[in-house]
Amino acid sequence: MISVLLVDDQAILRQGLQALLNIEADLEIVGQASNGEEALKQIKLSFETSTPVNVVLMDLRMPIMDGVAATRAISRQYPDVKVLVLTTFNDDQLVQQAIQAGAVGYLLKDTPSEEVAQAIRSIHRGYVQFGPGIFEKMKSQVTATPKPMLPSGFNELTPREREVLTLIGKGASNREIAQILFLSEGTVKNYVTNILSRLNLRDRTQAALLVVSELFNDVL
Repeated sequence: MISVLLVDDQAILRQGLQALLNIEADLEIVGQASNGEEALKQIKLSFETSTPVNVVLMDLRMPIMDGVAATRAISRQYPDVKVLVLTTFNDDQLVQQAIQAGAVGYLLKDTPSEEVAQAIRSIHRGYVQFGPGIFEKMKSQVTATPKPMLPSGFNELTPREREVLTLIGKGASNREIAQILFLSEGTVKNYVTNILSRLNLRDRTQAALLVVSELFNDVL
């Protein structure tokens, strides 16, 4: 069962989304919050109970604490909690800020509920999830900038670590990487940790964005 927290300043949207997602047998809506501050309190409370939050559906534009600030706080305080951003604003800058803050998924609010449910499952398994057109914008932002030098630690990566990095860029979870490369999940997890450390990256989302940039076209 995947425990989900809904965060949006409009109660009618939260209630509607809860009604739609409640029909999914593997999803459980464990709470609602009208801003980021409330979301952090509910997540803290959930970890003191037997049902910790797994995934947060996060609006971006909210009073008191907006979705970007809340996502940043969640990523730092609860790194195992995945944030899926839902917004009506197809805004490139907000997309960039949300991803930099630690969100691992981004969908527009008019996305069909069954696709939202599938996105929740995907990011819970370790995927990066972007809505139609959004990943292309993120990629264009990366490739439109002058090509920088490779991260200083790139040449320290072993051939196997480069294989793992390539698969991260394709959105594969640790389990899928383990199956493809015939490794244990524990070994893959160690590889991912080493890769992020050597390239000075915060998480696998940043790694995935680097892989799809022109920076790595000739070296992976």
